[in-house]
Amino acid sequence: MSNSLNNKNILITGFEGFLGSNLTRQLIADGANVVGLDIKTRRKETILTDNDYKMIKVVKGSVVDTDLVGRLLKKYSIDIVFHLAAEAIVGSSIEEPVKTFVINISGTWTVLECCRKSQRVKAVVIASSDKAYGSHKELPYKEDASLRGDHPYDVSKSCADLIAYTYYHTYGLPVAITRCGNIYGPGDFNFSRIVPDTIRCMLSGRKLIIRSDGKFTRDYVYVKDIADGYILLALNLVKGRFAGESFNFSNEDPITVKSLVEKICALAGKKPLYQIINKASYEIKHQYLASGKARKMLDWEPSYTLKQGLQETIQWYRKALG
Repeated sequence: MSNSLNNKNILITGFEGFLGSNLTRQLIADGANVVGLDIKTRRKETILTDNDYKMIKVVKGSVVDTDLVGRLLKKYSIDIVFHLAAEAIVGSSIEEPVKTFVINISGTWTVLECCRKSQRVKAVVIASSDKAYGSHKELPYKEDASLRGDHPYDVSKSCADLIAYTYYHTYGLPVAITRCGNIYGPGDFNFSRIVPDTIRCMLSGRKLIIRSDGKFTRDYVYVKDIADGYILLALNLVKGRFAGESFNFSNEDPITVKSLVEKICALAGKKPLYQIINKASYEIKHQYLASGKARKMLDWEPSYTLKQGLQETIQWYRKALG
């Protein structure tokens, strides 16, 4: 199987987001023809360079705009769609649930319906989340665990996941679903997330506020490894494999928030400075994934250990934050 998407026409929704921008750069390097759709374009906080933008067809617009999405698929003869556009911040989803449902659920069925009507699309990769599983006593999550999100963001992902599932089983759409651990790495400017917030506070000498009790457990996966997983999945779909399947992507190395913070500080040669306030709400305490299915069926595995990924990430933020 070819390991490249060279010359494929690819639509990425949410291409300027954290994962979207990293995936975009990787696809450009592979020689793909990328069309990027985002509600905000050419934002200041991005890893995309001026040269990157010259190689992308940039479209500003909403993923819930059916006419726009349909036109893009037809105009650019799109072969592959990566649907990443979403309200991705849990706190924002709590404050504005309806907005989250519109973007995350309606946006997903808009993309899927437009792809269903297309005569050309050969692969659709839908970004779900580990949050789609909701809270389970049995860990790590495997792909056959029930989807039962409790809170707005989690529920939006559970719904989007199931909608993607029905577009394969009812219409035969070549769609597959990804569920990832906590993604970190260069280009994440959302400082409500623990990795960039810890690094920013550490570099500026400010005290980090840990909202939970510090014992919440997650797995953390380097963004380049996730981009590799998405590309591998798309390549398989193009070859007629794994439509209707879901895949967990995880480094299978769960760690508590407190341990993660202390690891980041140690790697940077800084003394940990944090305060645990134990006021986290609407969050699942222990959540991590098994990725044996992706390792076996996609031949995917992380190239970066947590230590290696954090070292690269810290180095990037040192430059990015001056």
